[in-house]
Order: sequence, then structure tokens, then C-alpha cells
Amino acid sequence: MSAGQITTAKAGSGLVLSVLASGQFLMTLDSSVMNVSMAAVASDVHTTITGIQTAITLYTLVMASLMLSGGKIGTIIGRRRAFGIGLAIYGAGSLTTALAPSLGVLLLGWSLFEGIGAALIMPAIVSLVASNFPPDRRSAAYGLLAAAGATAVAAGPLIGGSVTTFASWRYVFAGEVVLVLVILLVLRRVEDVPPARARLDLAGSALSIVGLGMVVYGVLRSGDWGWVQPKTSGPTVLGLSPVVWLLIGGLLVLYVFVRRASHLAAVGGDSLISPELFQNQRLIGGLTVFFAQFLVQAGVFFAVPLFLSVVLELSALETGIRIFPLSVALVLAAAGIPKLRPQASPQRVVRMGLMLMIVGILILTAGLDPGANAGIVAVPMLLMGLGLGAMASQLGAVTVSAVPDSQSAEVGGLQNTATNLGASLGTALIGSVLIATLGSSFITGIRDNPAVPQPVKEQTSVQLADGVPFISDTQLQNGLDDAKVDRGTADAIMSVNASSRLEALRAALALTALLAIGALFITGRLPREAVGKPNQSAENSQPSQMPGNRIKGTTT
Repeated sequence: MSAGQITTAKAGSGLVLSVLASGQFLMTLDSSVMNVSMAAVASDVHTTITGIQTAITLYTLVMASLMLSGGKIGTIIGRRRAFGIGLAIYGAGSLTTALAPSLGVLLLGWSLFEGIGAALIMPAIVSLVASNFPPDRRSAAYGLLAAAGATAVAAGPLIGGSVTTFASWRYVFAGEVVLVLVILLVLRRVEDVPPARARLDLAGSALSIVGLGMVVYGVLRSGDWGWVQPKTSGPTVLGLSPVVWLLIGGLLVLYVFVRRASHLAAVGGDSLISPELFQNQRLIGGLTVFFAQFLVQAGVFFAVPLFLSVVLELSALETGIRIFPLSVALVLAAAGIPKLRPQASPQRVVRMGLMLMIVGILILTAGLDPGANAGIVAVPMLLMGLGLGAMASQLGAVTVSAVPDSQSAEVGGLQNTATNLGASLGTALIGSVLIATLGSSFITGIRDNPAVPQPVKEQTSVQLADGVPFISDTQLQNGLDDAKVDRGTADAIMSVNASSRLEALRAALALTALLAIGALFITGRLPREAVGKPNQSAENSQPSQMPGNRIKGTTT
């Protein structure tokens, strides 16, 4: 009996969706909160901002590199059990983080335990939706899960800023422990899929962890080390930045991983990922668009808070309030489109979502001028939220409907790997363009400004060769005062910095718009017919055109 038949009574349960959405919210909240609370956390655990940035990097690294293995473990032990074990590990990590007296304990609790927990939870969430909701209800369910994650990103500054300001950042992690306990208490209400008879390919897991770890770590370090040409203050390997070698090595290891999976499938072994998944055009199309969505989304969530918190010098709380309309619009679109237009074409809806995002980004780019205030983000945030919600309402159901429910945990691992890679690469790319543009514009502005003395011009060119920090007027003014720079020169530097920041933000947002336009070209791989139509069930159960795969896909 299929999972959809087993769960007829509970399909669409609000409690089940609340449980899974709460898990999705938890997975996304931490990084968002930590980003706005870094100074307070660093002070409390007696470390530096660099130490906290290391913790953030390692959390992303652990989670992304273990995602494929986490999906396979869910298949072997059962999705609900994997979800519960992941929650227990995650809760232990949150408690450890809340009580952390030092950076080492913080790394253990947040970066390691929570990263491992997330790698078990996130693929299981994707699979549990498939086992608890019939195909025609999955679009709305996946849309609301995506909305929960995006809400955590937007609400993180609100929550982190207010709790850190009025109490302590530790209460956020303590609150996570309480939420974990609540979810565990009602977890039995979530229907499961029986575990599959399979074993974990340890060698394949090691290859995927090493390969993904090298790629993700390389991307995350690109801002400090440079992509290919090493920065003056960064390390070098054979005259180049370590980043390019990490990417080369990681991709080669992943190639070996894929070849091993194909070999195991040919001899009847248990591979970490079924090779036929890579021949499934609908699945690959959905994963590619997922990757592009998070690439663009990361760019938006990188550039907009910089404008609000650095250029306009709003507090974390005020920044969160300005971004929050995006979350509201996202939830409305993610839930409303499947409800109002259940037979809408996924391809058309996703294209519409991308167009809304492009228009929102372009409006914001055009509005960035020296007299701009926080009000200019209102309409762009609404448009981007509607666009993200439209995409969220379709993509999760598209990827899972491309395979039998028995393979949904593997798809969950692939899906979350794609989104993690997209988010990491998006942040790195947009950050690189922003810093490069800022540096070029600032140095050129100083060099061409007659009010800046020649010695200052020469010193600036040497000291800022590796990039110009994106800092507020207050931070720059304090630095100039400490350096005892005369008033005329200081005013000229302040003016150049202000114009350079806006130019850098325009360049970053323009690249984000270009990435979104590029994503339009790959939406042709998405299905034209709505997911869950009766005549799709047989088609969606065929991972590829190979007869053997078809037989394998219909048996559990």
C-alpha cells in the first residue's frame, strides 16, 4: 500500500504541517540570528568576530557535506525516526550553545551537533511531506515549508536583535530547545514510510562528505582568500588561491563518487544515491531551478540588509522590520497559489515568480541614490516575496513528484544539497562583486579627488589593495578621527565612501538580477501540467527511460 493510501485520514493535517514547518523554521533561524548578534556572542564566549564567523562557516560546512548521507540514513532507518534523532541531536546542540562558556563549546554545540542534526532533519522533512500529503496537496505543503524557512531568514534579525538587545542571545537557543521538545512530543502524529532494506555505503558517504565539504568550504572562503588570484593577506598554493584548488579537488572527488554509485548500481549494490536520479530530466530541472532560486535569494538577503544596516545605519530590529514584508508576501503567495489555482502550470508560475523578483530587484537598484531612505525597499520586498512564494509553491512538489515516494528521502538530500550550494555560492558571488566594485570605486574616487592630499592617495592604494571594508559613516568617521585626519580630507573621504557604497550595491543587485534572468532559461525543464494530476502518476514514477529503472521505481 502506498504512503498516500495509508495516510488518507491525515493527509493535509494542520498539525503535521505545523510540525514539519517548525522543523524547517528551526534549521534556518540560527544563522540569521547569529549574523546580527555576532558582537554580543563574541563578547560572551571571549572570542573575536572572526571566531564567530568561523562557527557560522563550520555550521554550513557540516550541514551541507552530510546532507546526502542524512537522506540515505532516513531511507534505512525510517524518515520519522531520522527526523526525531536529528531533532534530539539538534536540541542537544542548541542547549550546548545556550550554555557555551567558550568558543570551543560553541563550535561543538552549534557547528557540529546542530549541523549533524540539520543533515538528518532536512531531507526527512521533504520525504515526510510526501508520506503525509496526497500529490494534489503537496504543492501547498512544500510552499508553506519554504515560506517557513524564508520567514526565519527575514525574522532572524527581528528575533536576534530584540532578544539580544533586551535580554541575551542565549535565550534564542534555549527557546529552540523548548520547540524541539514540543515537536518530539507530537511527532507520532506524523505518518512514516517503512524503512527500506539497504545499507549505508560508507565509502560513498566519505566521498560525498569530502567532495561537498571541499566545494562548500572553498566557496565560503572565497571572500577572504580570493577565487583564483590570492589576496595579499591570504594563503597561496602553487601561486594561486587555495579556493581554486579546493573547488578542483572537490569536483574531482564528487566525480569519483558518481562513478562509484554507477558501479554499485550495475553490480546490484547499495549506492548512496541512485544513479538513475541523474537521468531524470524533471528532477534535474527542478533541482537546477532550486539551485538558481537560492543563488538569487542569497544575493537579495546579502545586499538589502547591508543597505539598511550599514548605509542607513538602522538597528537589527529596524532592519528586520523593513525586510519582514517579504516574508508576509512569500507566505501569502506560497499558500495562496496552490489554493486558488491548483491546476496552474508549474513552469508558468515559476517564470512569473522569477519575473516578479527581477522587477523588484531592478526597482530597488534604480532607487539607490544618495537621498534614498528605508522606504524604497517596501515595494521591492513585496515583489520579491511574491516571486519567492510563487517559486516555493511549485518546486518542492515538482522534484518529489519526479520519483516514486520510496526515493523521496534521496531527493530530499539532493534538494537540500542544491539549495545549500546555491545559497553559499550566491552569497560568495554577490559579496565578491560588491567588495571588488567598492574597492575599485573608492580607490578611483580618492585618486581623482583634488581635496585628498597625494600622500593619502598613495597610502590608500597600498593599504586597501585587498579590498575596502563595507562600513557605515559612523565607523569611518571614528576611524578618521582616531587617525587625526584633517576635516577637509575627512569630508572628501566620507563623500567618496558614500558614493562607492551605493555603486557597489547597485553592481551587486544588478548581478542578482542577471542571475535571475539566467534562471529563466532553465525553467523549460519544468513540467507544464500541474503536479498531482491523475494522469501524471505513472509518468512521475519513471526516473528514466531505462526499463530496469522503471521496474525498480515501482517496487518498495
